[in-house]
Amino acid sequence: MKKIILLLALCFTANNFFAQTTDPNQLKNEGNDALNAKNYAVAYEKYSEYLKLTNNQDSVTAYNCGVCADNIKKYNEAANYFDIAIKKGYNLANAYIGKSAAYRDMKNNKEYIATLAEGIKAVPGNATLEKLYAIYYLKEGQKFQQAGNIEKAEENYKHATDVSSKKWKTDALYSLGVLFYNNGASVLQKATPLANSNKEKYASEKAKADADFKKAVDYLGEAITLSPNRTEIKQMQDQAKGMIK
Repeated sequence: MKKIILLLALCFTANNFFAQTTDPNQLKNEGNDALNAKNYAVAYEKYSEYLKLTNNQDSVTAYNCGVCADNIKKYNEAANYFDIAIKKGYNLANAYIGKSAAYRDMKNNKEYIATLAEGIKAVPGNATLEKLYAIYYLKEGQKFQQAGNIEKAEENYKHATDVSSKKWKTDALYSLGVLFYNNGASVLQKATPLANSNKEKYASEKAKADADFKKAVDYLGEAITLSPNRTEIKQMQDQAKGMIK
């Protein structure tokens, strides 16, 4: 009798185990329903479990799981799921955008800009990726320019010219032109009191200023070639030319 009871208990345990075995497709469907309802926390829970059970083979669900993770501020997980979609070649541009955004939200600028650079190589000419990439470097250039670090400002503005977008490339070249025009003007202003008291020193500083004005003219010339209808660029170039005597 004890053996029969033990056998029945084992049968019930086995049946209970199989009853609790999760159906991956059911998890995916529940995740889809939750996503459609914008219940991102539940959708993330269902999708992540589904992907775990299926060894992350579903690129579409991995992408959707990344979206859900981002919406519930699980940024590291979002980056990982977007990366799965990227490696499987699914929705590449948006996957790179999503992955970069996750790194941005984690304040990881190194991975943010690296992801954008990879995305631009993978999806050449994508407007959003190029915009984000250019804006990042334009802001970095402005930061260094305001701090008086002309070398680093130039370096960052030049990075912004790497894109194919005419608008962003023009903006970067214009920024370079303004950078060197302003620096030349600053050097010249400081040197002006020396014009009579120390002509040799003044001449040396004037040569430095002229070199900056020449760089400004050249960068602005490139910008004009790209965007001839932007009159402010031509006006700035004329000012720079006028400073070289």
